[in-house]
Amino acid sequence: MTESTAIQTDAVIIGAGPAGLFAVFELGINDIKCHVIDILDKAGGQCAELYPEKPIYDIPAVPVCTGTELTERLMKQIEPFSPVFHLGQMAEKLTKLQDGKWRIETDAGTVIDARIVVIAAGGGSFTPKRPPIKDIEAYEGKSVFYAVRKKESFRDKNLIVAGGGDSALDWALNLQPIAKRITLIHRRNEFRAAPDSVAKMRALVEAGKMDLKIANITAINGADGQVQSLSLIDDAKNTTNVACDTVLAFYGLTMKLGPVANFGLTLQDSLIPVNTADFETSEPTIFAIGDINVYPGKMKLILSAFHEAALMARKAFLYIHPDKRYRFQYTTSSSDIQGKLGVGKNAA
Repeated sequence: MTESTAIQTDAVIIGAGPAGLFAVFELGINDIKCHVIDILDKAGGQCAELYPEKPIYDIPAVPVCTGTELTERLMKQIEPFSPVFHLGQMAEKLTKLQDGKWRIETDAGTVIDARIVVIAAGGGSFTPKRPPIKDIEAYEGKSVFYAVRKKESFRDKNLIVAGGGDSALDWALNLQPIAKRITLIHRRNEFRAAPDSVAKMRALVEAGKMDLKIANITAINGADGQVQSLSLIDDAKNTTNVACDTVLAFYGLTMKLGPVANFGLTLQDSLIPVNTADFETSEPTIFAIGDINVYPGKMKLILSAFHEAALMARKAFLYIHPDKRYRFQYTTSSSDIQGKLGVGKNAA
C-alpha cells in the first residue's frame, strides 16, 4: 500500500459515539478534516446501540433527550464539515510512517493515512456475542456472520436472520428484496426493535414474503464451514430443522478493548492514560478522549468527553497547521467560525 493508494486526511477518529462526533465539530472549526471509523453500522456508539430510547438528563441545556436524539443532534451539528464515515469496520492496525503520519487499516481493507489519531472508542470495540450453539466457530466467516459488510454478499441466499433487536429487524427488511428467502428466528414473539420495523416485518410474513419462527436454535448442521440447516425447539418442545445456506446472527454486543490494545500505547487497566492539558497519549499526535481514557479525577460523563474534545482540538491545530497561530474564538462572535457553520453574515 502506497501513499497514493491510501486515503489521505488530517485526522482519523476511532469511534463514532458522542465523544467522536463532537471531536469532528471541534476539529472542523479548526480547519481539520476528519475520517471516522466505527465497528457499528451507524453513528452514535453506546448511545445509539445500548440505550437509543433511554433518557439522558445531564447534557448541558438539554433537560432530557434519548441516545438517538443526542446522536441526531450531533450529526446535524457536524454537517458543515462533511466528515467521512467508515461504518461497520474495526480499526485493526496502526503503523507510524516515515513522514510522521499514521496509517490506520481496518478489517474491511480500508487504509487511511492521517497526521493525528483520536481514539474515542468508549469502553472499546463492540464485539458481537456468539450464539450458544455448539461448533458454530467452524462456520463463522464462511456461512455464519455477525454483521453485514456488503449487502450483495447475501443476494439469492436462503438466509436465516437470528435475533429480535433493531439490527436483526433492519437487516431482515433490507435484505428481503435481494435474498432468495429470509427466515427470521427469535426466541419469543416480542421484539426490541422499533415498532415500525416490527410492523413491516409482520406485514411481509403475512404476505408470504418472509418466514418467522418463534423458537430457540439448538444446533447448526452442515459440513466444511457451510451451514445446511438450523435445528429449532419451540416453547411446546416441538423440534424442527430449517434449511438455509447463510446465517446472520444478532445476539447483542460486548465491549472489549480490541485491537487498540495492540497500538503500542501505554495502558492502565485496559484504559489509555492521557495528560489533562490536551488529552494526548504516551505517543505524540495520538489522543484519547471519552470513556477510553484515564487521568486523575476522570469522570465518565458525556459532558466531560465534550470538554476533552475541545482541548484536544487546540493541540491538534498546532500539529496540522504549524505555520499558523492558534486564535481562540467564540462561536457567538467569530464571523470566521460562523462562516464555516453556514450561519451569521458570512453564511454562504
